[in-house]
Amino acid sequence: MKYRLLGKTGFEVSWISLGTWQVGGKWGSEFDHGNADRILNLAVDSGINFIDTADLYGNGESEKAIGRLLKNRSEEIFVATKCGRRAKQTEKGFSPNGIRQYIEDSLKSLQLETLDLIQLHCPPTEIYYRPEIFELFDRLKEEGKIRHMGVSVEKVEEGLKAIEYDNVTTVQIIFNMFRQRPAERFFREARKKNVGIIVRVPLASGLLSGKFRKDTKFGKMDHRYFNRNGVMFDKGETFAGIPYEVGLKAVGKLKKAFPGQKNLAPQALRWILMHEEVSCVIPGASRPEQVTSNLLADDIPDLTEYQLYVVDEIYREDIKSLVHHLW
Repeated sequence: MKYRLLGKTGFEVSWISLGTWQVGGKWGSEFDHGNADRILNLAVDSGINFIDTADLYGNGESEKAIGRLLKNRSEEIFVATKCGRRAKQTEKGFSPNGIRQYIEDSLKSLQLETLDLIQLHCPPTEIYYRPEIFELFDRLKEEGKIRHMGVSVEKVEEGLKAIEYDNVTTVQIIFNMFRQRPAERFFREARKKNVGIIVRVPLASGLLSGKFRKDTKFGKMDHRYFNRNGVMFDKGETFAGIPYEVGLKAVGKLKKAFPGQKNLAPQALRWILMHEEVSCVIPGASRPEQVTSNLLADDIPDLTEYQLYVVDEIYREDIKSLVHHLW
């Protein structure tokens, strides 16, 4: 496993890490702690030392599973959690008093005295223009509640505004073969300020694995079924904002550049990791074998010039006009 510096946190993190949105099972299913334990322990056994979660995931059960992992392992494991969305995606959830309570709750769930990294969880854009919210984290650090703070953003513009605050050490952002805009300017500006970049939705909700078909069925509690138009949260979180049928056609073209590969997930992850500004990528897993699949990206070679050309050509011709201006 390779490790990269997570910006000014100073943490050396596995470049392939783990996101835990669905670690207790499939999206929308009841949280399965046995399954979560298997996934989390396999990740650590494989060299993953950075785990991303949120107080919202599994209604807090994801944090509890990670807390149990930390108690049972001797390795140094960095945990990043997120706060603010328990009151839905409104400004109310990001009040100083609310944030303080969320952090206390996360500390309890994770069985920790100090959080390695706390991230604002995709707040409304106006929050980035409220310095008192960001100043709160300086006080929390002085109190020993947190080591570092970061933000999880929906839009490039939000990331650029966030890194104007000196205490923002990381930005979590959507970036993949079908969402390329962050590489244009944001990566450069983040690097200038030594801000760590955590990439989420790297496989476009599994679309870039190449395993989905037109007749693939998703459960009614799965966001890939109900949130394609942004009914519950930003539609960019679901298939990276790409209309499903458009995405399938684009993936069909992509497969031609990787003949013989039934699972494109390792190549899609490797494409992201070829961007040196990226500190780590956090694909999720609802089964242990998905962790194993994601880790293949650590061993395969970089994409060839031809493969990079195909990825860029598909983005320009089929995808860019649908997403580039939105996020």
